[in-house]
Parts: sequence; structure tokens; C-alpha cells
Amino acid sequence: MKQQQWDLIIIGGGITGAGILREAARAGLRVLLLEQKDFAWGTSSRSSKLVHGGLRYLKEGQIGLTYASVKERQQLLNQAPGLVEPLGFLLAAYTSDKHGRWLYRAGLTVYDLLALQWSHRYYDPRDFRMLAPHLAAEGLKGGFRYGDAQTDDARLVLRVLEEAVADGAEVRNYTAVTSLRRDDTGRVIGVTMRDERDGHTDDLDAHLVVNATGAWADQLHPQEDVHIRPLRGSHLIFPDWRIPMAQAVTFLHPLDGRSVFIFPWEGVTLVGTTDVDYQGDLNQEPAITPAEVTYLMAAVDSQFPGLNLTLDDVISSFAGVRPVLGTGKANPSDESRDHVLWTEPGLLTVTGGKLTTYRLIALDALHSAAADLPETAVAALHQLDEDAPMLSPAPAVSELPPAPLDETALRRLAGWYGAKTADLLQDTAPEELRPVSNTPYLWAELRWAARHGQVVHLDDLLLRRVRLGLLLPEGGRRWLPKIQAICQPELGWDDARWQAEVERYLALWQSHYGLPARALIADWRPLLADAQAARLAAVPRSYPHYRTAGWLLLAAAAGLFFYWRSRRRR
Repeated sequence: MKQQQWDLIIIGGGITGAGILREAARAGLRVLLLEQKDFAWGTSSRSSKLVHGGLRYLKEGQIGLTYASVKERQQLLNQAPGLVEPLGFLLAAYTSDKHGRWLYRAGLTVYDLLALQWSHRYYDPRDFRMLAPHLAAEGLKGGFRYGDAQTDDARLVLRVLEEAVADGAEVRNYTAVTSLRRDDTGRVIGVTMRDERDGHTDDLDAHLVVNATGAWADQLHPQEDVHIRPLRGSHLIFPDWRIPMAQAVTFLHPLDGRSVFIFPWEGVTLVGTTDVDYQGDLNQEPAITPAEVTYLMAAVDSQFPGLNLTLDDVISSFAGVRPVLGTGKANPSDESRDHVLWTEPGLLTVTGGKLTTYRLIALDALHSAAADLPETAVAALHQLDEDAPMLSPAPAVSELPPAPLDETALRRLAGWYGAKTADLLQDTAPEELRPVSNTPYLWAELRWAARHGQVVHLDDLLLRRVRLGLLLPEGGRRWLPKIQAICQPELGWDDARWQAEVERYLALWQSHYGLPARALIADWRPLLADAQAARLAAVPRSYPHYRTAGWLLLAAAAGLFFYWRSRRRR
């Protein structure tokens, strides 16, 4: 790495760090990003894959966060087709739900008006079950359909990083910041880094260091009055033929009333999510717990009892740790998902926030950085256009080189690889333009990632560059010989290194992406039966706090409706 005075050194290669890097590079700043593990290794490859406005945040009164989210969601849908795609959501309403139909309607009305659209519609029970044929019928009052979006979170991070590099930024994975460097006044003036591949260390100078380490933020920049509350969110993945889904279904969990969802993603069906305090070592990969497996199996069994799902149907699992600002609330799900900034001379820390609003977080961070940057850098930041495209334009399908792929596959490639899509297609043998098993990924993408993707370990390739480790049984063990034939020469690994990486990867997959020991997973069916009995025995109750929230949402909806109508008349 060439020696120089950086304007910014960003620590953390998730979506927040990538977003700050992208906007700083767009402004022409000298900027470097360091990630101690792999890009998107943490929360940004383990999210719920949703680009959404946060409908549930309306219940908490976070209208500002919801408005920002739906605005950014729409921009991503417009600018990243193939990477960010629309996803219809079905919101099921049952007689046992504490939320009434009128509250759902009020919330969805506000949600749509914030986005200046009208996507929701109510269906009676018969029509609703036609949209989700296997849905439980008992107690179903009907439901709503509304629009949101989904993405591949890790690929979004990688595309943002690649575009920053194209604008002159530098990025390094597996490069840890071991300490902050300070001058005699205590001001941060740079970092000491260690290359985890060869142990090389170096001191780097910067006008400003940005701590974008997410759940690790407290470790690098501890605060007395601000603390991160790490929350684990875990998911199960099923084959799509076992839970056939054309769109998402969201509903209240029968055991605790939390909102959970089941939706199609990359040719499989994803079930999530949990929201529990995480007490583990942040430097070790999180994993789903036996209790979380029971909880999610209870959720899916309650909605699709006729499918008779068992643990044998689960392909894989994954868990992520969310960096949430702790305010002492008893229920983790009640904590705000907004981002927070705090500063000291030469150091800016940013954490929290949502995948959907990564660009707004980046702009907020860079505006806060002005006091620590040279005048030329500040002037460049002032020129940033907040309405500029979030991502560089990708080629249209009609502009790509001829390839034996349908429009859907080409659209996905353009969304994933942006300006490099044509190079990928031109550098590929025709026989590698075929999908790996029943996944959407092509063999050509494995070669491309091995050649260009800064892959250091096999799990970088199979869990983040492509998601075969999540979509294929046993992490893709059966396909490893063919993966070896394509990727080993590109990676430059000898046979001993390849074998060591395979053993490392399969052990990691079994302990963190498979299921816990079956003996530790409690049977969810008795829990569901007990919950059902309790509901039948309960005296009907009113929920005055939800009624109040409903009136507030209706008032907000009325105001937004008139604003929306005035905008349409212009």
C-alpha cells in the first residue's frame, strides 16, 4: 500500500462503511477502507434481505425513519433492477390478533402515502387464501397485500465497494485496525493496521478516521452514555417446493405476538426473524440457537400446518448481529433502528441504521466530518448531490453481449455486476453460462469471483460472493469437486491449501449455517397447542394503546393524503 496522507480511513466493510466510501470517492477524496475480516462478513451479509420502509416502525411513531426508508427503497428499485427487486407482502389478519383490521389499514395507508403511491389492498379470507393457498384457514379474517422490496445484501455491499474503487478509492479485506494513532493532544491522526494474511503491520495517516464497525463500535470508541445493544436475528431456509411462495407473508407469531415473515428469495424460502440480545464474542460467527429454531418452526407450522414441515426440510440457517442503540427497553424489538453519530477530534463513529438507508447515513456522516477535513475536501463534499443516483448505471439487457441466457438471468447479472457485466460474459466459456444446480448462480460467476473478488477463504466465495452455501444442501459439499476445477487455478491455491480450505469451510458451515444438535431443539408443536388453548380460554380483551396508535396513524394518513394529492396536481 502506497504511503500517503488519506483524507478518510474508514474502518468496517459492511454497508455503512461501503456507503461512506462510495460518496467520499464520488467527491474525489483520498479514501481507504479497511475490513478486519471479509467484506460484508458481519450484519451486511446476514440481514433479512429486505429493502423496506419499516412498516412496523410506524407503530413506534418513527414516521421520519419510515419516510426516509420508503424514499430510498424506491430509488434502489429504480436504479438497481436485478439486484433490488419488488416483493409483494401479504399481511394476514386472524381473530386472535391484538391488532384490528382498521389499525392495519391505517398503518398501510400512512406507509403508502409516505412513498407517494397506493400499493395496498384488502382481501376477504377466500381471496386471501388464493394468494397463499397453503395458509392456515382457521380464524383467518382476511388480509392485506402491499409492496416492498428485497435484495442480496452482500452483493449490494460489493457493488457499492466496486463503484467506489472505480472512482479511485482503495479497499482491503482481512486487514485489522489494531489501534488508533493519536498526537500529543489526544487527537486521532491515523491507525495502525495488521494484514491478517501475512502479519505485516503499518502506520497510516489520515485527516479523519471513520469508525463504521457496526456492532463493534463500542470496542473501538467506547462511550460512557452511549452503548450498542447487539441483537441477534436468525433465519431458516427451506426448499421452495416445500413452502411454495409467490410473495411474502407476514403475521404475528402465535407465541409472543411479534411480527415474523416467510418469503421467497433466490429460489428458496426464507423464514425469519428472531430478535434477541446477543452475548457472544462478536469476532466469532453467530449461529442460530436451539430455542430460535423452535421459535421459527412454530411460526412456519402455525401458518402452514398442512405442509407437515420437519427439521429434515431445512436446508440451512444463518444468524446476524444487529448494531442497535441501547436505550434500556425491556423488549429488544422496541429499540430504535435509526443510526447515531458521535465524534471526538479526528474520529467519527457511525452505527445503527438500516440497510435501506445506507446512503443517507453516509451523507450524514460525511457532513459531520467537515470540521476535520482540509478545505479542498470540504468544498468537494459540499458539491455532493443528494439526489444523484445511489448506484452507477448498469447496462440494459439489450446492450449486453449475446449470451445463451434468458432476460431474467441477464437482468440479474446486470444488477449484480453493474458496468462489469459485459466483461463477465465475454470472459466466460459458453458451458459455464449454466446455473449451479437449481440456484440462480452461474458457474461463470464462481470463476469471476475467484479471479476478481479478493477471495481469501473458501467461505468468502461460497457464502458472500455467491450464496451457494445457503442455497445448497450441506453448503454445497456435493458440488465442491467442480468448484475446485474452476476456482482453484484462479485462486492460485495448491492441493494442500484447497483441502485445508474445504475442511475449514465444511466445519464452519456445520457449526454456524446448519442446525444445532437435534436433541437440543424442543418440539414446537406442544407449544403451539398450549398457545391455542390459552387463546380459546382467554376473555376477549381490548387494546386501548393500539386503538390510540390507530387514531394517530389515521390522523397522519389524512395529512399525508392531502399532501400526496397536492403533489400529484403539480
